[in-house]
Amino acid sequence: MRKKILIIGANGFTGRRILDDLSRNLSYQVTGCSLHDDICPHSGDYRFIRTDICDSAALEELFKEVCPDVVINTSALSVPDYCETHHDEADAINITAVEHLANCCKAHNSRLIHLSTDFVFSGDTDRPYTEEDVPAPVNYYGYTKLEGEKRIAAICRDYAIVRVVVVYGAALPGQHGNVLQLVANRLRNNEEIFVVSDQWRTPTFVGDISQGVEKLINHPHNGIYHLCGSDCLTIADIAYRVADVLGLNRSLIRPVTTQEMGEKTPRPRFSGLSIEKAKKELGYRPHTLDEGIRLMFEL
Repeated sequence: MRKKILIIGANGFTGRRILDDLSRNLSYQVTGCSLHDDICPHSGDYRFIRTDICDSAALEELFKEVCPDVVINTSALSVPDYCETHHDEADAINITAVEHLANCCKAHNSRLIHLSTDFVFSGDTDRPYTEEDVPAPVNYYGYTKLEGEKRIAAICRDYAIVRVVVVYGAALPGQHGNVLQLVANRLRNNEEIFVVSDQWRTPTFVGDISQGVEKLINHPHNGIYHLCGSDCLTIADIAYRVADVLGLNRSLIRPVTTQEMGEKTPRPRFSGLSIEKAKKELGYRPHTLDEGIRLMFEL
């Protein structure tokens, strides 16, 4: 009997990678769901259903139709600057829809695997955050994602919350790029790029998230899991790594402080995550950043 998997946000960067990977596995019967039509139809053995998860009636119909054993939610309003000025929209997608999704999973006995973010933390530390550390978001995006986590933990009997950081990899047409792609594009065009030199992250190759999520499908425990890379470095250092691995001109990279960058939305200074729990419980082994860059650019 094949396990029925429902992937929400299947047109998104991470959701599409999970959809592609799981639909190649004969153990799973995969359904993808998104607000828009399939951006890459017929790319794998899966079904695709267009659904707005903010529409509670439509979400309930989706569950009745699919009867999922496992739901993987990769959808979110995830642009911090936008969330900061569009609270109602951020609440609707990151909190209210997540709460309804959790209730649907509870009613249908589905395991919910929900993607969250390092931005639930304040960044006021100098060591990678563990799953036991107390969140304290500094922007509205982080607040909504933390609220979504809380609703799931309060409602679901069977769940895993997955926190990821600066996800990168090759984007499909129609998908948002990522900071590594932006750096490569600018340097290839011989353009300067200004990057923050005093914010630390643990960048995550998208394929590692997909593998970690698959390990969580049959994992017997509930809780929070950090799935990210093992390299903890500044965003400027990430840009330098891209330049070095691709053989591009690193002198075009201009490191600036957070204050000099003048971002309107506050961001955590240090939001690297510890992956010790995932390594121990799941056997999670992510690629190094250099390995991930090579995979991303097919070197």
